Amino acid sequence: MKSIAVFCGSSEGNDPEIKFEAYQLGKTLAQQDITLVYGAAKIGIMGEVARGVLDLNGKVLGIIPGFLETKEIVHPKLSELIVTKNMHDRKVKMYEQSDGFMVIPGGFGTMDEFFEITTWGQLGLHTKPIGILNTNGYYDALLAQCKTMVDRGFLSQENLDAVVVDTTISGLLEKMNNYTPLPAPKWLNKERL
Repeated sequence: MKSIAVFCGSSEGNDPEIKFEAYQLGKTLAQQDITLVYGAAKIGIMGEVARGVLDLNGKVLGIIPGFLETKEIVHPKLSELIVTKNMHDRKVKMYEQSDGFMVIPGGFGTMDEFFEITTWGQLGLHTKPIGILNTNGYYDALLAQCKTMVDRGFLSQENLDAVVVDTTISGLLEKMNNYTPLPAPKWLNKERL
């Protein structure tokens, strides 16, 4: 993977381990010459990932909708900034610019990005790896809910297994690099996004 979209919060939260791990992720991406594609913010966990990449002179592509573009939010040291018309266009552009997707702690916006890109994969619209970095058990409840979806017959185990999960950056990157995509569902039109 030459680029990874990282979905995460624009808030810092209240767990110092999450903030530290976000910065370490940024450093790791820079060390492995992987471009960070993210929401362009200098604040919150988003800002920590970008800071980690930039501190090691890595490449950072920020993508933000015009209505959020302010000097208080946009990171001033991005390698490149793309401004989109709206949130949906932002997600499409992040998809186009990325070889894989990583979900780290965040709120509703992060969940929106995760569920949309995962649904696109389930529908056969892409075959890129999707990983969850489960720092300090942050996503334990989400993963339990996904298991409930399987148990109740609303999600196949195969589609759940298509999302790789790890508690370490190195472990998750290894799983993403070794990801084997599911075959596209036969009942779907194979037209891509």
